[in-house]
Amino acid sequence: MVDKVRHQLFLAKPLSDRLEVLAAKPGASKSAILADAVTAWLNRRGASEFDDRFGLRLDRMTNALGRIERNDHVLLESLALFIRYELAIHAPLAENDEAGRAIARKRFEAFVAQVAKQIAAGRHTFSANPEDDR
Repeated sequence: MVDKVRHQLFLAKPLSDRLEVLAAKPGASKSAILADAVTAWLNRRGASEFDDRFGLRLDRMTNALGRIERNDHVLLESLALFIRYELAIHAPLAENDEAGRAIARKRFEAFVAQVAKQIAAGRHTFSANPEDDR
């Protein structure tokens, strides 16, 4: 059996009357009702402390994730429009145009190498600070 501690407390008359009505129902007791109420209050208090302690940090993280998501949408849309533009202005290569395919392959390899070089160096083509682009 769980040890119980006796408490003496004073309630305002209207609150006491409401407690009497609730405790009069079958299977209810004042102790159980008050224990549930105190437990609920303490749990809410704990949640409030959690919000006080971590809420600001979580808000900052949420805002940062929102900016990242927005930037990703801008990047993806820019890439999609660029690809659509490139495909629209360049005619497809003929089946037997090996010289054109070799040039395209070299350009693509140079593009991939440049992307890898930029990422490895930690540089960005576009950044919030124009000094970083140099």
